[in-house]
Amino acid sequence: MHNYASPFLFYSDKKYIWNMKIYRTTKGIVINHQGDLYKVEDLDWDSLVNRDDLYSFVSSKIAGMAPFSASEFLENDWRAPIHHQEIWAAGVTYLRSREARMEESKTSGAADFYAKVYEADRPELFFKSTAERCAGPNEIVHIRRDSHWNVPEPELTLFASSSGKIVGYTIGNDMSSRDIEGENPLYLPQAKSYDFSAAIGPCLYVPQSPIASDTVIKMNIERAGVIAFEGQISIDRMKRKHQELVDFLFREMSFPKGVYLMTGTCLVPDNDFTLLVGDMVTIEIEPIGILKNTVGVKK
Repeated sequence: MHNYASPFLFYSDKKYIWNMKIYRTTKGIVINHQGDLYKVEDLDWDSLVNRDDLYSFVSSKIAGMAPFSASEFLENDWRAPIHHQEIWAAGVTYLRSREARMEESKTSGAADFYAKVYEADRPELFFKSTAERCAGPNEIVHIRRDSHWNVPEPELTLFASSSGKIVGYTIGNDMSSRDIEGENPLYLPQAKSYDFSAAIGPCLYVPQSPIASDTVIKMNIERAGVIAFEGQISIDRMKRKHQELVDFLFREMSFPKGVYLMTGTCLVPDNDFTLLVGDMVTIEIEPIGILKNTVGVKK
């Protein structure tokens, strides 16, 4: 994982210099473009991001603005980059995810369902979270109190405008109770959707062109100061295309403010691993940044 003097200057080298990041903070909306920071004060989050021409609109908007100093904003000011959007998720989009779901579902006799959906034309899509139930950077994600096998799932997360066009990306953590889903696939909503079962951040990454197919997702889990799990995977291992997933989501659904869609995972800890309260989950996707969350439970 990288360590940066200023959290707003992730990946500001030449490879990513023309891309931009939009942060939602306690002090307003902040845009990082070419290493300079700009504050947007005349638009709310929904009005700003729900645009098919998001990159060009923001570029034009900040063209006449004066940048400000990064020292005015701290990482603790960051909030989840979401306001009135919903978060949805796709499942079984990687081969490793298919294998993990089949393994956890052996005793229920549901393993074949996961094999079939991996090969089917129609993907698995499910509702994940509202903005109110979503954790942001450096906030707490929950594990269920009635589950004994909980894992994080690090996922590239798409942001699509209300027309269904992918205009940005963020990092997502799709927290999952594997024993509950494994007992019966009809329990998936309980295994996947509960208070703070989702985290996204640290920003909405808005490139000029689609994110590179060799983009790498990295994750580590720290327990009492020791790395308990770490791994990485390239998104080119995904079976589904990004726009394919979005198109299925929009077939019979409308999202007036835009929508986030988690795209699945294949970084799956071994079957003898489960999250504990106090664990620190760190997910990095270059060039988006780093999403860090501590594990807790509902009080």
